[in-house]
Amino acid sequence: MSELEGSGYRGKALELLKQAGCSVGDILRLTRKDKTYEGILIPRSGDGTAIIIKMQSGYNIGIEATDDLSVEKTGKGTKPTFASPPLPKQNPLLPHVVIMSTGGTIASRVDYRTGAVRSAMSANDLYGVVPELADISQVDTEIAFSIYSENLRQQDWSELANKVAQCIQKGIDGVVIAHGTDTMAYTSAALSFALQNLPVPVILVGAQRSSDRPSSDAATNLIGAVKAAGEAPFAEVGLAMHDTISDAAIAVYRGTKVRKCHTSRRDTFQSINDFPLAKVQNLQLTLPSNNYRKRDPKRQLVLKPNFSEKVALIKFYPGLDPAVIDFYVERGMRGILLEGSGLGHVSKFCFESIKRATAKGIVVAMASQCIWGRVNMNVYDTGRDLLGLGVVSLEDMFPETGLVKLMWALGQTEDPQQATDLLKTNIAGEYSTRTLPKEEKLYYRGEP
Repeated sequence: MSELEGSGYRGKALELLKQAGCSVGDILRLTRKDKTYEGILIPRSGDGTAIIIKMQSGYNIGIEATDDLSVEKTGKGTKPTFASPPLPKQNPLLPHVVIMSTGGTIASRVDYRTGAVRSAMSANDLYGVVPELADISQVDTEIAFSIYSENLRQQDWSELANKVAQCIQKGIDGVVIAHGTDTMAYTSAALSFALQNLPVPVILVGAQRSSDRPSSDAATNLIGAVKAAGEAPFAEVGLAMHDTISDAAIAVYRGTKVRKCHTSRRDTFQSINDFPLAKVQNLQLTLPSNNYRKRDPKRQLVLKPNFSEKVALIKFYPGLDPAVIDFYVERGMRGILLEGSGLGHVSKFCFESIKRATAKGIVVAMASQCIWGRVNMNVYDTGRDLLGLGVVSLEDMFPETGLVKLMWALGQTEDPQQATDLLKTNIAGEYSTRTLPKEEKLYYRGEP
């Protein structure tokens, strides 16, 4: 069997590569007319007839395999590997921060077996490749997990909260958690509820581009996160990512008020019904207001890390079958988060199913599927009827945070009324006293 078998190439592309005696990892020169491209052959996935190479710039390019394409193997090539640089000397006068790795793009590199990005770097690697951290803080590293964020579950949030608590109890000045961006906002909300009465900041950080790409945001995000963890005057769970698509500033968002809003932009995270806690620019930390819990190393952390798995999210849409609600009731769910339309509505056809759910002691809460604004179920009779059925309004909490808080509340008590009381209590800034205007547009024409 050829070394190319299983690499994803077929048809004309496979024929040309075989004729040139190529294997994945070899250095190729691809020429068509007066254009030449050089790079490392990597596997391809999906349909298509292009030959994929990684150029010296770090970017991948696909060249269509046609009769006029010349393929030349110019070197055997070694598949890229990564070795951690030696750790810089630490300054004992600087703040002491723990970087905890869970996986994700910020801790990822290209896997030349598949051509995809995989989680490969430890927290120690992150420190080694960002030597600027030595000028900001003393850094210890710890690996909590090494998995993609979409694979994290409620028990992982609990374990992570316990690990963070253990670090804080050692007297460190702050914790940074390297995390995949896909579900980082869920984890930031979970830790906001699980880690109460924080004495120091806990900052989650991710990256939209893996660290071997020229456009990677991993280093700048990490520097901003460590700066905030070590020196910020607040003691809250935050999330640090690019403020704009440029490298100018890193925004630190409140953990219960932040959402991933774009699949690939570096400024994907935005505050929802709130403004950032802080910004880091040119290693200078600025705070727009004093609306935060102040840092106090003497404060005793209160750990409440339990989350219920018996919670479901139901997104309302025109024609939603109420049997979906009945299904979750029959499955033994203890809580249901309704993602309603507008001010917090679902159709009247769902009322009987909701009534049966609340009668069985299931906590049913309402958040809006609109991104900004707040639920107000007193405006229309639909909302008033839902309140009468026992549905809990989540005001300006958006669905992701509302879902996590419902899981957390039901993880603290078996009593539905006590869970409802917790759900209505402002624990970590998840409720705002008033809705703030969001005047600027998130995104304009085109991609970054």
